[in-house]
Amino acid sequence: MKPIPDNRMNNTSPLYTDEHAAAGLDVAMPEIETWQNHFRSYEILIDDPEFTSVCPRTGLPDFGHLTIRYMPKDRCLELKSLKEYLFCYRNLGIFQENICNRVLDDMVKACEPVWAEVKGDFRPRGGISTVVTATFPRPHEQTTPTC
Repeated sequence: MKPIPDNRMNNTSPLYTDEHAAAGLDVAMPEIETWQNHFRSYEILIDDPEFTSVCPRTGLPDFGHLTIRYMPKDRCLELKSLKEYLFCYRNLGIFQENICNRVLDDMVKACEPVWAEVKGDFRPRGGISTVVTATFPRPHEQTTPTC
């Protein structure tokens, strides 16, 4: 992915734009396959300790540890197709927050679990690391904290 130019020197546009924020969200991804679940009330943990993607602004690689936890209802995620799906992020320019939310939405669409959590623990860049957790079901209303 070609990085979006840095305009700090000429101050003509903001550093991060709405284009950056939406990068990678509308890219077609492979379907996550599923298989019939035969049991109830158990948890599945899927661990991807070598997850990679690309920063949509700088074009630099992002490295992280992605964890998917869920309780299946009628369908379970098929791991080979999930691996192929996650591999597509390797060259995709997308923010870390969007990764976790998109993976959650796509896996919920595929298997309709009782509940699910996608957690991305991203390695430091510039001395700052990020941990993003997206959950399903999502809260119906977000409250705004007051100061």
